[in-house]
Amino acid sequence: MHYLVTGHTGFKGAWLTLLLRSRGHTVSGLSLDPLEGSLFETARLAELVEDDRRVDIRDATATATAIREMAPDVVFHLAAQPLVRRSYADPRETFETNVMGTLNVLEAVSTTPSVVAQVIVTTDKVYRNVDQRAGYRESDPLGGDDPYSASKAMADILTQSWVKSFPGVATAVARAGNVIGGGDVSPDRLMPDLLNSYSHGEPASLRYPLAVRPWQHVLDCLNGYLVLSDALLAGTGAGEWNFGPGEESFVAVGEVADITARLWGDGATWSAPGGEYLHEANLLALDSAKAIENLGWSNRLVFPQSVEWTVDWYRAVADGLDTRAVTADQIRAFGELA
Repeated sequence: MHYLVTGHTGFKGAWLTLLLRSRGHTVSGLSLDPLEGSLFETARLAELVEDDRRVDIRDATATATAIREMAPDVVFHLAAQPLVRRSYADPRETFETNVMGTLNVLEAVSTTPSVVAQVIVTTDKVYRNVDQRAGYRESDPLGGDDPYSASKAMADILTQSWVKSFPGVATAVARAGNVIGGGDVSPDRLMPDLLNSYSHGEPASLRYPLAVRPWQHVLDCLNGYLVLSDALLAGTGAGEWNFGPGEESFVAVGEVADITARLWGDGATWSAPGGEYLHEANLLALDSAKAIENLGWSNRLVFPQSVEWTVDWYRAVADGLDTRAVTADQIRAFGELA
């Protein structure tokens, strides 16, 4: 089976590429250049990708040409501007990438005869957030108070509209939240910031130590995407699906920093200097009962394991072990938990 991953040079895209390859699939990728020090670079994933292209999904013609020429069977659309704080700095880029970019991918897929299924990845932040402890269900209203959240809600609604207006390719929307794991180098993300500081013997700086987030390992999230694509190929799975951790993973940022510091050792610590910061949601949780009951999906790692696996990955790489081998070992270990 030939899979196309848009955004394959990003954090989740790189893990998904390796996960698909571990299952014997052919993988092609369409993305912008990887960030310096990214998992894509350090694990040398260009060696494993059948067709590796640098395309800005805001370019409709280039996107359509690339997808038609690649001729994949299944598309995972992950390419996005994924950062809340960056969306304030450049809202136009955020809306053009996340909304029009998604439209360009949907249009391109509709004119590519080889594609039989596609998974459009959005986020937990598509929901109209009222800071409720109970997780949001797929039927709850969508919204967004910041440019990133609003753009992803728009992309989600766009996909639903597209499927109803132009039926053809089996399509599903996957919504997931905060994922952690080795190899994330994006700015303004907790675990990379923590471990970068700890590894340099510096205290980490936290903006919102009391904010509660649902923490999930990247492999649990991506396994949901794969289970969903398998369902689409089997003739089911269309619609919108949540893939989030259980309530035991709703943990304050400061507590995550404490646990990570203990695991890292070397006197690691953090501080919260205070100050004025841009709006970020205080709590976002997903109710994943639909996926659990209908797809047979569930998280394999509980919260402490997710943090431990993440720290172990960074420690192993810091100790000089091969990045691809470390990542592949965790993928194998995850598979053994099934």
